Amino acid sequence: MDTDYDIIVVGGGPAGYTAAIYACRANLRTLQVAGIEAGGQLMLTREVENYPGFSRGVLGPDLMENMRQQAENQGVKIIYDNATSVNFRSYPLEVYVNEERFRAKAVIVATGASPKWLGLPDERRLLGRGVSSCATCDGPLFRGTDSTVVVGGGDTAMEYTLFLSNLVSKVYVVHRRDSLRASKVLAERAMKNPKVEFVWNSVVEGILGERKVEAVKVRNVKTDEVREIACQSVFVAIGHKPNTEIFQGQLELDEEGYVKVYDGMRTSVPGVFAAGDVHDRRYRQAVTAAGYGCMAAMEAIWFIERGEPEKLLKP
Repeated sequence: MDTDYDIIVVGGGPAGYTAAIYACRANLRTLQVAGIEAGGQLMLTREVENYPGFSRGVLGPDLMENMRQQAENQGVKIIYDNATSVNFRSYPLEVYVNEERFRAKAVIVATGASPKWLGLPDERRLLGRGVSSCATCDGPLFRGTDSTVVVGGGDTAMEYTLFLSNLVSKVYVVHRRDSLRASKVLAERAMKNPKVEFVWNSVVEGILGERKVEAVKVRNVKTDEVREIACQSVFVAIGHKPNTEIFQGQLELDEEGYVKVYDGMRTSVPGVFAAGDVHDRRYRQAVTAAGYGCMAAMEAIWFIERGEPEKLLKP
């Protein structure tokens, strides 16, 4: 297998596939290390109704399969395995897949972020059947239903709560404390919303339903009282974890582990660019990830066209 490329894309979600497509269309030798579970979070999503170009929506796995085929048709070499380490301290840049080393003039980091889950037995089983980590993505699927449950007390949880209150009749917010961590503005808006009921000092201990969500089991952490709340959906909003373990000590990361970007999609290392949820803690949408993938690829292409790699290779 060839080991020297113009551009290596690390990641197999919308950002990664888009970046690889753009890089290959620029007639640059492109390798994509897509990961064992290529496709990112969309592989766990059923109906995607907010990605442009699909008048009736599209299944998440189908959307990612279309992107994969498009990348392969453009000539992208795809490895369906995980990048295990990188070396960005020397040039050319190095990406390792187990013991195999690949080198490139530019690298695009698009490894995404993973939602934090509650760790309940039925959480995975009912994922896509009422359990979700993205209200913006999946909330409209439950338009007109009786009730939903949002788990969390930060800004994301309150944003989900306010968004969902426009779609369903009742929003229960389950939070393990007796006050919110969210910003004052968001907290006040949620607390004044007549459709929202807060379940304080409580944790979700079970999600009930055979084929779809029907209720949650909630325990009060102070009294140990257990109650069931009937609902048709559960949105877990307790944070995300960027997939940046292999970049620690190689790229500048923020306090939560997201890749820091400067002047567009540039990272702290010349020739390394970032795209998607690996740096974007705010939007976290498939369409924005794809847009960032385009931007990172274009900057990597310009980096090569300007002769920057040759300057880095000079002694």
